[in-house]
Amino acid sequence: MGDGTNGAAGGATGAAERPSQRPHRIGKEPNWTRISPNDVSELFPVTDLLMAAAWSDGTLELVEREKVRALLGELAGNPLPLSLEVRVVDFDPERFDLKETVKAFEKLDARERRRLVAMVREVCDANDAYDLEEDRFLQALVMALALSDEDVRGLVVKIAPYLSSSTKRAFDVLFAACVLAVIWPVLVGFGLAVKLTSPGPALFKQKRYGAEGKEIEVWKFRSMRVQENGPKVTQATKNDPRITPLGAFMRRTSVDELPQFVNVLLGDMSVVGPRPHAVAHNRHYRTQILEYMLRHHVKPGITGWAQVNGWRGETETLDKMIGRVEHDLEYVTKGSLWMDLRCVWLTVFGRKVRSNAY
Repeated sequence: MGDGTNGAAGGATGAAERPSQRPHRIGKEPNWTRISPNDVSELFPVTDLLMAAAWSDGTLELVEREKVRALLGELAGNPLPLSLEVRVVDFDPERFDLKETVKAFEKLDARERRRLVAMVREVCDANDAYDLEEDRFLQALVMALALSDEDVRGLVVKIAPYLSSSTKRAFDVLFAACVLAVIWPVLVGFGLAVKLTSPGPALFKQKRYGAEGKEIEVWKFRSMRVQENGPKVTQATKNDPRITPLGAFMRRTSVDELPQFVNVLLGDMSVVGPRPHAVAHNRHYRTQILEYMLRHHVKPGITGWAQVNGWRGETETLDKMIGRVEHDLEYVTKGSLWMDLRCVWLTVFGRKVRSNAY
């Protein structure tokens, strides 16, 4: 289902300006508990853990180091004891061992271990961006600390097993193959119609983020008179003059998305999943919604749980993108074959999926 873009030039418009304060968090803020060490040396493992989180994406930014100092200051007081300051400065990520480090936390109760995860989350979020490597570090920490999904609710998202299963892939391949076998005359017809009614190619290939944040090329019928695919992309708006008359019909009926069944067969996409956004939009929203990149743990879909629930089209306010991401994350955590079948049914026969379709 359309996400309001077709590679038009311009800024990531339709989105709220980046706020000066911390990004929005969809999950609940963590409940803080205080770790009170009897000796400063007891904070050495905590220091190592926080610094490892700062390094988890392969780089260390000043704001991340300062966040580590601030968090340690909450536990040890300010000014920071010299031994902890030295520990921060001399940290070597190559020598860090997560399993060895967490042994120091075996006697902490679940609330205190959650506190550690929350502190690591703060370090990862310090640069107002989200990185999949940082999330992998968080997932590994949760497992090493033997915390349950309930313990870390609002801090880490657990992917539904079905979404990485052979059942999911089998459904995608069989469904896409059957659809293409039936609709290939329609694809040929609309391809010729696009070519004959406006200058330019019939198909438009736009770079999007796929699973694990890797760039893929998503196929669509060209529905606009322009086809730029640069670092800035303007979302389609109601009565957008860039959209051709035929393009307006294709976008309203989602015919422009049909070539993406080829993407499904190639393994870049799924039939159902979070809709892939333009790369420019990803770079914009990942700094405004902390959990935004979690949707990229799974393959993007031709249709999705957000779209069939009415969260489709232009996101001219941040609240609209937040609503879309909330539904995407619900699918990421609860996805099942039944949910896929329901999404397909609602895509064809549902009413909400037609809203904001332009």
